[in-house]
Amino acid sequence: MTVPTWVKTSAAVVAAAGAGSIATDPQSRWYRTLRKPPWQPPPAAFPAVWTPLYVLIAAAGTRALNRGSADERRAFARSYAINLGLNAAWTALFFRAKQPKVALAEIALLNVSNLVLLRQAARADRLAGAALAPYVAWTMFATALNAAIVKRN
Repeated sequence: MTVPTWVKTSAAVVAAAGAGSIATDPQSRWYRTLRKPPWQPPPAAFPAVWTPLYVLIAAAGTRALNRGSADERRAFARSYAINLGLNAAWTALFFRAKQPKVALAEIALLNVSNLVLLRQAARADRLAGAALAPYVAWTMFATALNAAIVKRN
């Protein structure tokens, strides 16, 4: 029996989201004492934003992996796995390791990964590329937020 692509991408996204969720602790004493920019959204905004973004990431992955040549699908699958790993790693570096500077370097890599993934997805399927655009934009916002926290602390 072949597992449908949407099951695979959904499982991968749920794993990344779960790892990030477990590592996130905006109520920790350490996080609460960080000086943050006034434009930072409230903690409740993050799960409200990430939930639909993860749905879009899974949908984009499904569409991109169901199109293109075998080589293009393999390349996208590698990029997708790397991207989700980087996605989950940022939270662990920032919240668990309490290393905003290291997390900033890591999120810069995630942004590069996002752009590669977006390009590959759009090449396979325009709608898949469009579905990843909000993720790319939000991660760039998160990078600016991370940089502002590093600068203030």
